[in-house]
Amino acid sequence: MASSTTLSPLSTLEIFLCGGLAGCIAVTVSNPAEVAKTRLQLQGELVKGGKKRIYKDALDVLAKTWRNEGIRGLQRGLGPAYVYQTLLNGSRLGFYEPFRRAINRSIGRSTTDQIPLTSVVAGAASGIIGASFGNPLFLIKARMQAYSPILPVGTQHYYKSSFDALATIFRTEKFWGLLRGVDAAILRTAMGSSVQLPTYKWTKNQLGSHGLLPSNSILTYLASSSVSGVCVCIVMQPADTALTRVYNQPTTRTPDGRLAGTLYRNPIDCLWKTFRTEGVLGWYKGSTAQFLRVAPHTIITLTVNDIILGLYKDIRNRRS
Repeated sequence: MASSTTLSPLSTLEIFLCGGLAGCIAVTVSNPAEVAKTRLQLQGELVKGGKKRIYKDALDVLAKTWRNEGIRGLQRGLGPAYVYQTLLNGSRLGFYEPFRRAINRSIGRSTTDQIPLTSVVAGAASGIIGASFGNPLFLIKARMQAYSPILPVGTQHYYKSSFDALATIFRTEKFWGLLRGVDAAILRTAMGSSVQLPTYKWTKNQLGSHGLLPSNSILTYLASSSVSGVCVCIVMQPADTALTRVYNQPTTRTPDGRLAGTLYRNPIDCLWKTFRTEGVLGWYKGSTAQFLRVAPHTIITLTVNDIILGLYKDIRNRRS
């Protein structure tokens, strides 16, 4: 049997698949909080204070959704979320290290050096790849999560299934409809990915190098991913609000036959209009629900990914 030291490192595809599986496990837990976040972000859209709110806070969304729509309501959009998480987290985890090492080599540094700037760039680049490929899935996921037959907020889009959503969007808006909001998705994911893995790996390295925790313990994974989750939530929230609203805005047909949004031209326009009518707090609508989503999602994704990678390496070593 070959020793573990002589085995080749995991390929990008192997890391991609392990990361995708970890993301699917995480989104099963975090999806109800994302339903709550999406509905809170759309509530009172471009309306100054004074309008009666349907939902008071994240827990109120969860309670009312459970009471009126059951588990199906809490898990709306879970199907496309699985595919999206496979693409997004597979790309983040699969391409992050190759990108980081390549950038380090390009500036004459060792591939083992943890340089904040190259880590941030690698994280953003790997996230952009996943967001670009997964945009159609995120689009229909957001619309399905926003839909409520009992307590609707924002523009409503009803689809029988993920396949019906893709077919309907393609039939009414053609190929470009599936790319709606891709600029906002790239902005959101670049901001989140730029801090997710760098802060996770930095925290894990600090805990291990200073002897605070064993480098490969579950507790180290949990602590590192908790720090990462908080950082992601803070950095990503405004762009996430813009993405949700760009995806769900009403549309009208332009003279050249395209369907265009009636409220926002792009994510920057959305952020500006939101700030002008709702103030800076408008950017952070649903931030509690966002934290309830991002914190466990990040913790589970990164912790489970390390566990899956460890198990996969053990299995591969035993078979070699």
